[in-house]
Amino acid sequence: MKNARTCCSVLIALSLIFLFASSVIADDVVVLTEDNFDKEVGQDRDSLVEFYAPWCGHCKKLAPEYEKLGSSFKKAKSVLIGKVDCDSHKSVCSKYGVSGYPTIQWFPKGSLEPKKYEGARTAEALAEFVNKEGGTNVKIAAIPSNVVVLTADNFDKVVLDETKDVLVEFYAPWCGHCKALAPIYEKVATAFNLEEDVVIANLDADNYKDLGEKYGVSGYPTLKFFPKSNKAGKDYDGGRDLDDFVNFINEKCGTSRDGKGQYTSKAGIVASLDDLVKEFVSAGNEEKKAVFARIEEEVEKLEGSTARYGKIYLKTSKNFMEKGADYAKNEIQRLERILEKSVSPAKADEFTLKKNILSTFA
Repeated sequence: MKNARTCCSVLIALSLIFLFASSVIADDVVVLTEDNFDKEVGQDRDSLVEFYAPWCGHCKKLAPEYEKLGSSFKKAKSVLIGKVDCDSHKSVCSKYGVSGYPTIQWFPKGSLEPKKYEGARTAEALAEFVNKEGGTNVKIAAIPSNVVVLTADNFDKVVLDETKDVLVEFYAPWCGHCKALAPIYEKVATAFNLEEDVVIANLDADNYKDLGEKYGVSGYPTLKFFPKSNKAGKDYDGGRDLDDFVNFINEKCGTSRDGKGQYTSKAGIVASLDDLVKEFVSAGNEEKKAVFARIEEEVEKLEGSTARYGKIYLKTSKNFMEKGADYAKNEIQRLERILEKSVSPAKADEFTLKKNILSTFA
């Protein structure tokens, strides 16, 4: 019964994932609807369109391949790679004679008379077809992965490292649900790529059966969390969309990231220091020095990443006393102007931390 319930929960979760695929995993595939289909297709560029249904198993298997195709053709301005959810936009799918899923059709430039694609359902085969029909020469991009690939040789070194919180997906290459999860899991890994203490990993448990059996893996995908404090591993029973994973990791690992990997407004905030800051800001000039001394004492107690945040609190307190009450507001505005420009992810983290802590003084 337990396995049946688990299987049912997984199927429901994965169905929900695909239902929201247009917003979650289709970043480089144009989402077509009844409102925009004729504006996008049959205009000044060729179009390859997938007609799919969220509940369709074959569509779920195609999803990561089609996303890879969309990523590769993203800069090819003469070709549109699009998709239509036929459950939500029945009239479009009916208009083009779609009776099974997925159906893939080619619309030449300036035409709404499609040609049905009958080839293999891999990114490479689809790219070959698009290149032939559209006169392009695009190759499938090898997308670098932020997921740590585990093997029998490195499993213990990575997963049992007591300085790291590790999320592991046990998968099988032939598993359709695993293929559907793959692009989302990659986004999770990318979101936490700058967190040195967080590792997002996977293991081909079909190839390394002994490791799968050791950790009680009986179905795919199985996800287990190995926090710093418990290297026996805990089952991950949460949802399977990006926000579910991000919320789980933030809660369990003490991180503050969003789905795009950017710091949230909570990043860098230390509750014990916030209480002192409120007292510091409202205190008179002489009293401020006494509160500042207490902030120094509290910062000395901090460890790990919070010690780093404490230094920013201290520096901000000093500047507040030297430059006046408008310092925090002016500095926040300066940092916001910088963040609006193109800065590296590491610099964006640094400036966001400062801005968040400054906000407690403002």
